Amino acid sequence: MKAKRHAKILELINSRPIDTQDELLGLLRESGFSVTQATVSRDIKELRLVKTLTPDGKYHYAAHADLPKSEMSNKFLLIFSESVKEIDSAGNMLVIKCFTGMANAVCAALDTLHWSGVVGTLAGDDTIFMVMRDDHNARELVLQLRKMMSAGQ
Repeated sequence: MKAKRHAKILELINSRPIDTQDELLGLLRESGFSVTQATVSRDIKELRLVKTLTPDGKYHYAAHADLPKSEMSNKFLLIFSESVKEIDSAGNMLVIKCFTGMANAVCAALDTLHWSGVVGTLAGDDTIFMVMRDDHNARELVLQLRKMMSAGQ
């Protein structure tokens, strides 16, 4: 059932712009899939969907595998620099504050980059929580992410 749902999600995002999880949830339900918001959120992460900026200034979901590597890097920088407001660490933990609704997309994109020293990530609506192996890894990643944040602006 999960594979069929994932295939349907990819079909939906490739056939029309989908801006929100709620919109995707509704379309899945219309297609006969009885899912919850939590399931859709997990599916988005498992499929490594990212939000891309359209020419009209709106974001919609896209499969990152469809993007060339250099375009993915550029899109990540764009999403990251336009979505992240603040980055800080405490010990071996990082907290990344984003604009409302953008943390999930940023976190999914971060996960695809397989940063050294990252134990795990967790995204909410506007906050990403990262656990690092140690405080040195956390400080180094904060510096790298801050550079990326300013590079995209």
